[in-house]
Amino acid sequence: MDKFRVALSGDFIKTDGSPAFPSIDLGPLAAEPNLEFAYLDRYRKFDVSDDAVLRPEDLADFDALIMYSQRFTAASARAGGRLALVARYGVGYDTVDVRACSEAGIALTITPLAVRRPVAASLVAMILAVTGKLLIKDRLTRGGRWGEQIDHMGFGVAGRTLGMIGVGNIGAEAVRLLKPFDMEIIAHDPYVGAGKLAELGVRPAGLEDVFRAADVLAVCCPLNQQTHHLVDAKRLALMKPTAYLVNIARGPIVDQDALASALKAGRLAGAALDVLEREPPRPDEPIFALDNVIFSAHALASTDQCLADCFTEAVRAVLDVKNGREPRTIVNRDVLESDRWLRKLADCRDRFA
Repeated sequence: MDKFRVALSGDFIKTDGSPAFPSIDLGPLAAEPNLEFAYLDRYRKFDVSDDAVLRPEDLADFDALIMYSQRFTAASARAGGRLALVARYGVGYDTVDVRACSEAGIALTITPLAVRRPVAASLVAMILAVTGKLLIKDRLTRGGRWGEQIDHMGFGVAGRTLGMIGVGNIGAEAVRLLKPFDMEIIAHDPYVGAGKLAELGVRPAGLEDVFRAADVLAVCCPLNQQTHHLVDAKRLALMKPTAYLVNIARGPIVDQDALASALKAGRLAGAALDVLEREPPRPDEPIFALDNVIFSAHALASTDQCLADCFTEAVRAVLDVKNGREPRTIVNRDVLESDRWLRKLADCRDRFA
């Protein structure tokens, strides 16, 4: 009998064949009737470079793809008529050509429920670490410079203003987690209504007003054409010299060179960056020379729980398609009107449901 075939991007296993994420549960895939899965061995490493593009010939015999770090381009979408689903880990899909997916009748799904709490928690962690000058104090302690701690007082957040750019799935969760810290929270998000913000206890504000008022500025919006370099030199100049910037969204939303210049000149107190404009970064990035910046390799939210839950949510989308159902977390909603997509879904329903 024909099988519903699922591809897992090769970065789910290490080069030695061991699992990259031991916490994920392959059981639901293994137990599903008339389903088989395989790793794309060519891509057996974590790779976010522009060259890490999934090749159409590697996808031609699959109905669905669960994808972690590689890129899915228009060329990848020319895998033939069989591929019906790309299930992308996380909520960012800037590594996927969404239009090409729609044109090819391929649904793109993400895993918003799985990442909501872990990424929001990473924002809280970064705010507390950078305002408390955690890494500076760590270096003082390790270097036997205990007495210098008085010269590096932290910045208390109670009563201070948190300015948020974006209050979607993750941003709203971050607001809930930050409630006990008694910060005044203002936000700019053209896609979230005043009623929702009021429900969260967030005051709406214009974009420039958020930059001017924020003691801590949190970047939580998606990366797209409108948000690329949204945080640029002009807007950074609006911020208080005592303010901190935290980015847990996507690196290119912030003009990193402009941020480095502002920090070096003392026009900002510090920054915490889970993401960088260039990933992987060059070793000589100017911002790396600054000691008032905390970095994480786009990985602070990558916990065992988060990665396992992402896989569970991606598998749920895969099984929905296999059984002829519409997944709940489709990004490219226009594909639902596509004849190609509808034929694929009906074919899965007829063959496997």
